[in-house]
Amino acid sequence: MSDTPKNGSELNRRQVLGKAALMAGALSLLPACESETGAGGTAEAQPRGGGRLKQSIVRWCFNKHWDLEKMCGVATSLGVKSIELIPPKEWPTLKKHGLCCAITGSHGFTKGFNNPANHEMCISKIKAGVDACADSGLCSRVITFTGFANGIARDEGMKNCVAGIKNVIGYCEKKKVDLCIEMLNSRVDVKMKGHPGYQGDHMDYCIELIKKVGSPRMKVLFDIYHVQIMDGDVISRIKQHAEYIGHIHTAGVPGRNELDRTQEINYLPIFETLADVGFSGYVGHEYIPTRDPLKGLQEAVALCNV
Repeated sequence: MSDTPKNGSELNRRQVLGKAALMAGALSLLPACESETGAGGTAEAQPRGGGRLKQSIVRWCFNKHWDLEKMCGVATSLGVKSIELIPPKEWPTLKKHGLCCAITGSHGFTKGFNNPANHEMCISKIKAGVDACADSGLCSRVITFTGFANGIARDEGMKNCVAGIKNVIGYCEKKKVDLCIEMLNSRVDVKMKGHPGYQGDHMDYCIELIKKVGSPRMKVLFDIYHVQIMDGDVISRIKQHAEYIGHIHTAGVPGRNELDRTQEINYLPIFETLADVGFSGYVGHEYIPTRDPLKGLQEAVALCNV
């Protein structure tokens, strides 16, 4: 997407209203969907153009509210270009709606490359994801994880991860697909809000792992929610590690909920920093809704539209 001057001279009316509401702290003033119509329940909200960041919806967070057809309609109405972490067998639905899958899954986060016993399984699932990306043209990133420590020392886990990933990263290079390792927080002991025992629980650890793998196709999935809980200093870390960031996830802290006034992260300057450092990947909204899912998502999309 093209750059838009920050002085607002070329921003459309909706962008101005969105930024004014955010700066005033009045997120409730952002335009809401008035109704849902059509077979897919498409929201009657106008797409918001002109932003420098590409946005994505993380499917699992909204599964209880919308089926995939309806989610595609919502994404299209909001100008969001991707619904992510969807298996390849469902990508034809995305294609029908003119959407892509910003990042797709592989193995889970409990069993990863830190244990050599998992290497064959991890490599097989990653290759399947890479092949689907290369064949479809709808996705160019595959997720991976360190796995839980389960008694494996951090340095040993690092060595095992590097060795295992080196056995598949060449395949990613050949197919021109990025492999993104996600950092997860190990502090919050609540299902899908934290992962006690996860080995790659600090950004420095994940970046060191990436450097040791030594491939331009090896990236980090920089989940702002998890980074804030474990490390903080989000803006500085984005600037420091910009070249290694392949994908972004968002959510409010604490709680992994909406990007609103109930949480501690000031997302607007974070999004502006991502745009300023030239981040060209996708920002995936991975928060768990606590209220009207469409209104919360509309607010998140407006906030990210810098």
